[in-house]
Amino acid sequence: MTNWSILYRGPLSSCNYGCTYCPFAKTKNTRAELAEDAQRLQKFVAWVKSRSENISILFTPWGEGLIRNYYQEAMTTLSHLPQVKKVTIQTNLSCATKWMEKVNKETFALWTTFHPTQISLDKFVDKCSQLDALDIQYSVGFVAFKEELDILERLRNRIHPKRYVWANAYKRVADYYSEADILRIEKVDPLFRYNTVYHQSLGKSCQAGHTSFTIDGNGDVRSCHFIDNILGNIYVDDMQAILAPRTCINATCGCHIGYVHLDELNLYETYEDGVLERIPAAYRR
Repeated sequence: MTNWSILYRGPLSSCNYGCTYCPFAKTKNTRAELAEDAQRLQKFVAWVKSRSENISILFTPWGEGLIRNYYQEAMTTLSHLPQVKKVTIQTNLSCATKWMEKVNKETFALWTTFHPTQISLDKFVDKCSQLDALDIQYSVGFVAFKEELDILERLRNRIHPKRYVWANAYKRVADYYSEADILRIEKVDPLFRYNTVYHQSLGKSCQAGHTSFTIDGNGDVRSCHFIDNILGNIYVDDMQAILAPRTCINATCGCHIGYVHLDELNLYETYEDGVLERIPAAYRR
């Protein structure tokens, strides 16, 4: 049976948070733009329903999806489809959680991000406790600015010990972390060092474009979010003709949703079926 990992990103570009480093902070889509995003998402869900392959899906919206009812409904529907083995989304967890009572807990998961400037640690931990009570699988983390490492440690201490807390490295400044900083962060996130570098990827074997690929709101298929070349379209082309083993055409890969698919890193063995929601096998229930 063919196994696909799909990263879907529609035109949604609005967020209810105002993080200074994010270009989509506090932007607002018009009603017409939201209606178009919903229509395209529903078309994608219908396409998934029509497929016989084993499909895992990660939604990577430029904005916050789960404050929109149509994202909640789509994820709930997808979680119950027999061909869907995983459905997850990157979220700030600002949405209500009661609707998650209806999802399939075996296939539904969340990649959650804590934003210290937008929500208190107490309130965020309370949301995580709600997920625990609902038996929802999730990971949690944030960008590891050096001045906020104490917050990262407090987050780790407040979250259930079986939940994976990840740290994204701040890579805009060269040599930003000392070895002591890295060792300190690794006590929270033992996989942090993978995220501190731009992995040499040119010509390297990668599952992107083969078993893993991205789909945008129009249905266009790309190997990954970091390669612009369009391979085809899910609504027009034969997917079996589009997808094939290939090597990376970029010099480096520095984002988790990219380098996790590089074969030489063997991270599929580390994460097993938690690749898309960023939960290593050791933290699975």
